[in-house]
Amino acid sequence: MTKMIAQAAAPASSPSFPPSMILVWLLFIGGFYFLFIAPQKKKQKEHERMLGSLQTGDEIITTGGIYGTITNVKEDRFVVRVADNTKIEVGKGFIQSVAKKTGADEKKSS
Repeated sequence: MTKMIAQAAAPASSPSFPPSMILVWLLFIGGFYFLFIAPQKKKQKEHERMLGSLQTGDEIITTGGIYGTITNVKEDRFVVRVADNTKIEVGKGFIQSVAKKTGADEKKSS
């Protein structure tokens, strides 16, 4: 009986972390990056490039679904004509996409 008590009182060795698990975690993190983070960064860069190329006369769509034509470009916002005699100021970050570029019409007619 004393042998059993001595064996039970001995500290159990902690399991070691196998090197193959490190590889599995690195593959998991790499896959997560390439599936989620990298495409989002690419989309964000394309959106910033699109905002930088906007100019007066471009027809845009806001994130709220409002269609309008840019009448003035300011440092941090656009003045957008949404109807006759109706203009609103929209922050640059709230432009979702371009419906029609003015430069595209000129290039097609040439």
